[in-house]
Amino acid sequence: MPDFPVQIQVDSIMLEGDLTIPLNSQSIVLFAPGSGSNRYSTRNQLVAQALSRSNISTLLVDLLTPSEAAIDQQTRQIGFDIPLLTRRLTVVIDWLGNNPSTSGLYTGLYGVGTGAAAALVAAAARPARIHAIVSRGGRVDLAGQALTQVQAPTLLIVGGYDEASMVRLNQDSYAALRSHKAMEVVSGATHLFEEPGAMERVSILTRDWFAQYLTGITEPSPWNPVT
Repeated sequence: MPDFPVQIQVDSIMLEGDLTIPLNSQSIVLFAPGSGSNRYSTRNQLVAQALSRSNISTLLVDLLTPSEAAIDQQTRQIGFDIPLLTRRLTVVIDWLGNNPSTSGLYTGLYGVGTGAAAALVAAAARPARIHAIVSRGGRVDLAGQALTQVQAPTLLIVGGYDEASMVRLNQDSYAALRSHKAMEVVSGATHLFEEPGAMERVSILTRDWFAQYLTGITEPSPWNPVT
C-alpha cells in the first residue's frame, strides 16, 4: 500500500505527514509522536504496518517542524509543550474530518510519550471525532484535567521494566480516566520498548484495541487481549 505525502497548515507552519489508506478501510489512526519521536521512527512504523495489514488506515504526522525538532533534541522543551502539540494535533483531526478521503472514517489516536498527553487533550476537545485511543509509554499525566473528560475507549501500554515513577504516573492517570479503559503492562520492556519482542507485543495490543473499538459503536464490549 503506497504512502501519500500530505502537508497540513497550522497557523504559520506546515506539518508533514504520510497517509496510507488500504482498500475498503473503514477507520484511520492518527499518530501523535512526542518529544524525540517522529513519523520515521522504526517503532511507529512497525505499529503502522500492523494496522495497515488489518485494513486500518494510518496518518503519521510530525507535530514539530525539522527546526523545532532539532532544538527539542537539545532542550527537550518544545516537545513538552502540551498546548502546542494539542493545538497542532487538533488541527490535523479537523483536517481528517474535512478531507474527502478520510472524512467518513472512524478516527483513533495513537500517542507516544508527550504525544499521548496531547492525544488525550485533543480527544477531550473533539469527542465526536475520536472513537478510540492508545498510549505507548505515554506521559499521560501531562493531560491533567482533560483525563476526566475523555470519552473514547483508552488503552495505556507501559513497560514492565519502566521506571517506577513512570508506571505510577500511568496508574494514577488510569484511575482518573472515566471512559472505557484498559492498562497493559508489557513484561520485560523498558520505556522505549527496545527489548526483543516488546514492540511486536505493542503492535498486537494496539491493532486489537483499534480493531475492537474503532467502530463508532457507543457501547464498547469487554477487552480480551490476545496473549
